[in-house]
Amino acid sequence: MNTMLCLGEALIDVVHSPDGSVVEHVGGSPLNVAGGLTRLDHPTTLACWIAEDDHGDLIRQWLADHVVALAPGSEAAPRTSVAQATVDEQGQATYEFDLVWDLPPVDVAGATHVHTGSIAAVLAPGADKVFEVLQRAAALGATISYDPNMRPALMGSPALVRDRVEAIIAISDLVKASDQDVAWLYPDEPLGQVLLRWKALGAGLVVMTQGVKGAVFVHGDDIVPVPPLRVEVADTVGAGDSFMAGLVSGLLDVGLLGAGRGRLAVDGQHQGIPEALVRAVATASITVARPGAYAPTRDEIGADPR
Repeated sequence: MNTMLCLGEALIDVVHSPDGSVVEHVGGSPLNVAGGLTRLDHPTTLACWIAEDDHGDLIRQWLADHVVALAPGSEAAPRTSVAQATVDEQGQATYEFDLVWDLPPVDVAGATHVHTGSIAAVLAPGADKVFEVLQRAAALGATISYDPNMRPALMGSPALVRDRVEAIIAISDLVKASDQDVAWLYPDEPLGQVLLRWKALGAGLVVMTQGVKGAVFVHGDDIVPVPPLRVEVADTVGAGDSFMAGLVSGLLDVGLLGAGRGRLAVDGQHQGIPEALVRAVATASITVARPGAYAPTRDEIGADPR
């Protein structure tokens, strides 16, 4: 059986809705992906950076509820990070952060797939440790997935993070980014050109989500569209993370990720990839139809790429 390891931030999203209500949700992109994977029946461990405080207690309870294992050493932070999320009338969220990030020593033995992304991959001092763990895991035969999930309020200018983003892309079997992420990182380049360059850097599969327009993926020299599902949106909190979890899950199930797979080398025309993307779209569609970063189960998505 494949065993998942997620590296990255776990925090509290304080969500401010247009009607003035304020609700606290457990959040963080890698945490959401970890919970999404366990809900889709993939055993997952999260290595993060939380504290022995009330917000940390909320995260520990969430991890227990989602059957996500907490990596040893993850509870040594001075305080648990908080993100203030403001949701507009269209359900789009913007963020302000009070964040501390580091990574405990991580044992990659037994992990067949490792995922990271967002703040954890570029913010010091933890970012260098994340990159070292990814390199070590890949050397041992695990596959790697990465979601840049840009947060301009924390990351500064694109020039400050672009080199690290591209370094991770170069060792990744799967890269998923939103069109907003790509446009922020490369404001003067066509999106399709960027995706092809990421593929040329070494990524096995590059996927870009486009909100209500669906998604596209790059495999070989082709940019292939993926149609969306039409749903009524409650909010978009966690939508990209749900898409990522569904995509990793689908690729695992068709045998394109996991121990010894490496860079999604397949025979035939995109064999297995569209089926995995069906799962990704389904999981994200269910998430946006509910408030917060809801993670659907296999029964709810009703999609089996096998």
